[in-house]
Amino acid sequence: MAIEAQQIEELIRARFPQARITITDLAGDGNHYAAEVIDESFRGQNRVQQQRAVYAALKDEMDGPAGALHAMALTTKAPE
Repeated sequence: MAIEAQQIEELIRARFPQARITITDLAGDGNHYAAEVIDESFRGQNRVQQQRAVYAALKDEMDGPAGALHAMALTTKAPE
């Protein structure tokens, strides 16, 4: 089962409502995406902490073989 880029953005936005979010479908198959999430809440956090927070927002969609999202290349940072 595939997932739409808009659905991914909505899941992330629910946790990070003020974030700048860019979602890219890497393979055109609805299963492999790249996401850039820029949010003030990341300030002072290391990259692992930032990415764990985003993955937590996507957990249900990435959960095991039944998850709709199989691969996510993630870039996170605080605004400059």
